[in-house]
Amino acid sequence: MMIMEYEYKIKEDIGFILESEKMNALELSNITGISRTTLNEIRENGKTTSTVYEKFYSYIYNNNYRINAVKEELIREKYKNVLFHGSKNGLSSITINGSRNNCDFGKGFYLGETYNQALSFVYGNAKSSVYSFRYSLNGLQVKEFDCSLEWMLAICYYRGSLGKYSQNTIIKSIVTDIEKADVIIAPIADNRMFYIMAQFTEGEINADVALHSLSASKLGNQFIFRTETALEKLIPIERYYLCNPERDDCRQRLNERSFEIDTKLKLAKREFKNGLYIEELLK
Repeated sequence: MMIMEYEYKIKEDIGFILESEKMNALELSNITGISRTTLNEIRENGKTTSTVYEKFYSYIYNNNYRINAVKEELIREKYKNVLFHGSKNGLSSITINGSRNNCDFGKGFYLGETYNQALSFVYGNAKSSVYSFRYSLNGLQVKEFDCSLEWMLAICYYRGSLGKYSQNTIIKSIVTDIEKADVIIAPIADNRMFYIMAQFTEGEINADVALHSLSASKLGNQFIFRTETALEKLIPIERYYLCNPERDDCRQRLNERSFEIDTKLKLAKREFKNGLYIEELLK
């Protein structure tokens, strides 16, 4: 277990905006509706209330400062190996046992390659935030997947949708390799993608249709740190505040993406009619 005591870097962010906009605290107070007293307190101790966080970060977002996205670029340039985790209620600690039982690859601490990946999973929760981490895979046993049948079967197994096929020899072999690993690297599968996988496990579509539809996701890879040894390779960097305008933009992007996946599924059903179904693959 790793203890997390990270607050938003609003003190530094206010300093950045004052410098960039060439304004003083009084001007910032008038524009944001945050009192000068509160601004001074923040600049002294770096903490404030959720209302003040929202006022400040909404103001800078609406003025085209995509500060979280730019910070992602900078820390990637500085540290190279960087991952992101979206938390629905904030993190007080991280543990390999903190995930839901039906996550893509079972227990573990789940992270994504980009800030927007992490944001996309938690934008709808009012108390959510995103965290960045440095990492190393040195000395760890890593299992990697691409957008393949093996990947899809693994997720269906851990999400509990394989039913009578869960004890199949092929499935057991895949699971054995996963359980040996410290870290899993694999394409992200959100609930929209799992809907397609469920159609495959229920025999409604064949494997080719499913995989070609899933390739439209473009969510990138997830990293699952499954052991205490793996967690020791993570170093927290920063916690990011998610203002309402940013959440709204994320919601719109995901709605557009859902339409793209639905379209590709319809086209794949027409193009790949001769693929194998689950009962043929797992005889």
